[in-house]
Amino acid sequence: MRSAAILPAGTWDAAKAADTVLLDFDQRYRRRIMLHTEAGHDVLLDLPQAVRLRHDDGLVLDEGGIVRVQARAESLVEIHAHGEGDLVRIAWHLGNRHLPVQLLDDRIRIRTDHVIEAMVEGLGGHVEHIEAPFDPEAGAYAGGHAHHHDDDDPPHG
Repeated sequence: MRSAAILPAGTWDAAKAADTVLLDFDQRYRRRIMLHTEAGHDVLLDLPQAVRLRHDDGLVLDEGGIVRVQARAESLVEIHAHGEGDLVRIAWHLGNRHLPVQLLDDRIRIRTDHVIEAMVEGLGGHVEHIEAPFDPEAGAYAGGHAHHHDDDDPPHG
């Protein structure tokens, strides 16, 4: 099976997916890769440019049907602070290190990293180890939406 088109999450009925691929954050930034579905099938993702796949995106199969993208849970750290000002300060330090971060209402998620965790605690933050899907911000140069196509290398971190 082959997919050369993506339906963004929310634009299609995910309940009608023919199959599912479970991918971590690094696996969700791709142009061309062989993916293995939960039902044991192979799907060649074959796009003209690298795309950041999001949870509940649909991979349109050339043969018909759609394969649902699901974000795999990863080892993450959830960062909390006593106040918004403290959390903003921590966010600034994380951004200064060019780390991928997921911003939530009153907390920040990053990948597990004991050095960064110590820095956060030194800044007055609290860390909690969790398993959850990781969906970090696309960044200022990513065009503001999940399916921006650019020629940059995949995000590092």
